[in-house]
Amino acid sequence: MPMLTPVPLDSIRTARERIAGTVVRTPLLRLNVSDTPAQIFLKLENLQPIGSFKLRGAGNLILQTDRAQLTQGVWTASAGNMAQGVAWCARHLGLQCTVVVPETAPATKRAAIERLGAQIVRVSFAQWMEVFQTRRYEGMEGLFVHAFSDPAVMAGNGTIGLEILEDLPDVDAVVIPYGGGGLSCGIASALRALKPGVQVYAAEVETAAPLAASWTAGEPVEVPYTPSFVDGIGAPRVFPEMWALARQLLDGSLVASLPEVAAAIGLLAERNRVIAEGAGATPVAAALAGRAGQGKVVCVVSGGNIDAGKLVQILHDEVP
Repeated sequence: MPMLTPVPLDSIRTARERIAGTVVRTPLLRLNVSDTPAQIFLKLENLQPIGSFKLRGAGNLILQTDRAQLTQGVWTASAGNMAQGVAWCARHLGLQCTVVVPETAPATKRAAIERLGAQIVRVSFAQWMEVFQTRRYEGMEGLFVHAFSDPAVMAGNGTIGLEILEDLPDVDAVVIPYGGGGLSCGIASALRALKPGVQVYAAEVETAAPLAASWTAGEPVEVPYTPSFVDGIGAPRVFPEMWALARQLLDGSLVASLPEVAAAIGLLAERNRVIAEGAGATPVAAALAGRAGQGKVVCVVSGGNIDAGKLVQILHDEVP
């Protein structure tokens, strides 16, 4: 995979027009908590039809692909959210969809994938990670939709940045969950083009924070990976092409602990009546801890697809 460059602003604006009939223009709301280190705002991507931002990137890639190239359907590798984005688009276009899913994927997300009509192929976590590098899996045919390392996917994600600046032009910092890097680098591409001075941070969880470790080392490094209820982000390593782009676009990675993320999920539910999954609450956890600085801080609540049982535990002040 060649090294990636920031997504051109024109591509992001074109993506916005292309997916306008597919995605929701999500609201930007103030966190209903007064005693915080910053003025915290929530970009509520959990309100998309599939419960996460992934519909933006998946929709942009699939909708710009000639129908003649889609005769064999579409496929992706995903723990749940990109799978739902691809499956949702495939269902609406009458396409076959297959998803390579890791054995660690939560039941809620697997059920949603199947509900949208996609076929699931379950593999080990190591096999799943390999697909992101090779972009191949035995028996898979049709258009492969990479969950993060694709210019069209990142352009779709970048439309979130346009909306943030329209709703809060004087934003000081934006905090974005970091899994593969496609969301943070897509949004950052829009922000750097339109408001270069804004601080743009990735957010990771302590059990799997390769970007923060790589930032400290000055090069991509591998870290211990421990699966947790924060299943939408986290990996053992940063992909090389995404590392170069993240270093160019981001101001660093803010790491939250599992108890901090659980507390943020509970707070969002209690104060704003917002249901966030672990990945979606990680930026809020980092901002609440003061790691994103002061001023006006936007936290991208990337999704709300959390297992009901885990949510119940969190609402009872437990860490799943």
